[in-house]
Amino acid sequence: MFNPTPLNLPPYPFKITQKDDLVFIFDELRKKHLVLTPEEWVRQHFIQNLILEKSFPKTLIQIEGGLVLNQLQKRSDILVYNTAGEKLMLIECKAPKIKITQSVFDQASRYNSIHQAKWIVLTNGLQHVYAKMDLKKGSFDFIQELPNYSFL
Repeated sequence: MFNPTPLNLPPYPFKITQKDDLVFIFDELRKKHLVLTPEEWVRQHFIQNLILEKSFPKTLIQIEGGLVLNQLQKRSDILVYNTAGEKLMLIECKAPKIKITQSVFDQASRYNSIHQAKWIVLTNGLQHVYAKMDLKKGSFDFIQELPNYSFL
């Protein structure tokens, strides 16, 4: 039986189904059922939080986009674009049991060296880290709370 980890995000009415021994969650953006892993549980919550609490447009959110880093194919969890089509935010989701550490930030920073997004967000559903990037200076500032989309 499905026993999700309670997260530090509001609850949302997800469509959860079970077939044989697998539990699935319906992804509203990709319009398909996905195997419900702990990381997917976090990703789906964070996406709903962006849309419903922070007014992010659904059409500007890309999930699991590919990138090439050091000739290796990688995958970024969530990319958010602005209305001009520029990459605004890179979001790295981890399972709740994975601590948000310097190595997680380093991973997201490596991905962002390709994406050049203005924000990096790290979340395991329990802890959320928001970093506003200064791409020209190669620096960043940590922010306590993510602003609504219109203020980014």
